[in-house]
Amino acid sequence: MSDENKHHATAAAILPLVGGAENVTSVAHCMTRLRLGLRDRSLVRDEQLKALPAVMGVVEDDTCQIVLGPGTVARVTPEFEALVEAERTGAATASPAPDRGDGPVTAEALAARGAALRAQRKARNATPFKLFLRRIANIFVPLIPALIGCGIIAGLNGLLVNLHWLPGVTPALAAVASGFMALIAVFVGHNTAKEFGGTPVLGGAVASIIVYAGVADVEVFGRHLSPGQGGVLGALGAALLGVCVEKWCRRRVPEALDVLVTPTVTVLVAGLATLLGLMFLAGEVSTRIGDGADRLLSHGGAGAGFLLGGLFLPLVMLGLHQALIPIHTTLIEGAGFTVLLPILAMAGAGQVGAAIAVYCRLRHNTSIRTTVKSALWPGFLGVGEPLIYGVSLPLGRPFVTACTGGAFGGAFVGLFNQLGTDVGSTAIGPSGWALFPLLDGNHGPGRTVAVYAAGLAVGYVTGFFATYCFGFTKAMLTEFDTAPAPSAEDRPAPAERAAEKI
Repeated sequence: MSDENKHHATAAAILPLVGGAENVTSVAHCMTRLRLGLRDRSLVRDEQLKALPAVMGVVEDDTCQIVLGPGTVARVTPEFEALVEAERTGAATASPAPDRGDGPVTAEALAARGAALRAQRKARNATPFKLFLRRIANIFVPLIPALIGCGIIAGLNGLLVNLHWLPGVTPALAAVASGFMALIAVFVGHNTAKEFGGTPVLGGAVASIIVYAGVADVEVFGRHLSPGQGGVLGALGAALLGVCVEKWCRRRVPEALDVLVTPTVTVLVAGLATLLGLMFLAGEVSTRIGDGADRLLSHGGAGAGFLLGGLFLPLVMLGLHQALIPIHTTLIEGAGFTVLLPILAMAGAGQVGAAIAVYCRLRHNTSIRTTVKSALWPGFLGVGEPLIYGVSLPLGRPFVTACTGGAFGGAFVGLFNQLGTDVGSTAIGPSGWALFPLLDGNHGPGRTVAVYAAGLAVGYVTGFFATYCFGFTKAMLTEFDTAPAPSAEDRPAPAERAAEKI
């Protein structure tokens, strides 16, 4: 089967399992997930979705998020959108009631527990503040593919420069890698206006003032502005201000004049406010963020890394991790890399180590062991949802011991930051082994990669031993370490049993 047919088949298999085209209200994707807005979440058949070969996991948030992995999701999404459009007049498919039979705990039962925990988390996270953070995250998530692509090219170019190879090519690679980052404020302004209900191009127009070279001639508070001052935070604020001005104009300007007056007033008012105050204020905040991250890791590296690595997954559960995305982007814009992401990536290493321990402890539960085996390789590559929601979180204690592994891995990387070896990432999004091509630091790629790899190893080993030794009580082992009962079709017929005896 060709790749095109394979992706079409995946989309065709997913559509009826999410309630059909009539149940789909929106379709989008990030780096790894197909994100679906649904009218009725109860129509989704989670277990059958997870059983599809291309599906790595299903996550419920404000949207139904189907984990397909990087690359695949970008190809399946247009096929899915085409199917939804073609079948828009069809009837929604009802979801059968899940089988809730008695017997030993299986992977399906753990998945049901995970679904219940996700539902509880979603209800807790539907607060105005967390919904606002989610909207802020929606501004930056579409930028991740460009950050990854430019980050990998920048890393390759840095390697060539250090080795003194291809000197005629490296300037071109530097231009390719740096072009997006030079104009990232424009993209942030565009996405901000789109997310908050304004005209996207007006948001981009206002934000573009920040990166315009001519702002060096503007003097504010006795100092000349610098092109790029305020960065992505300034662009975010400028576009938000532009949206407010635009909505004010739409309510008051006559329709006959709207096409002329509203864009002009929006760009003029928001632009002047950006030049005469917002760029300066956002620049101060951006500087404080960079200095704060440097001080945090240079003075309390091991302790800070322990807390960040250990608490990252609970922050994800609380929906607060989205506040880190603008911070990462600000650090990348200022220093060229974010020192926080490699530490936070240790949380995934703890999950992998804990999952291997679960596999070793539950020797008789073939159902859970099969789930661990299928979710382990995505976990190594930084896609942790199948392990979190399918294994560690429903079990309870293994989730805590997995966080312990992340804490020790974060402490290891943080210690080296404290000793003067910065370990950073030139982009956000990837984690685990997928982060290796994006690593950067202040002592060359060799030492940076070695420290990050050693941190992962610490996370794996600590997560494994913490879970193996403390992840299960005797009562839990009695409950979970039991072979699932064979189904009726798996049981041999009487004649077969007689033949076996003979």
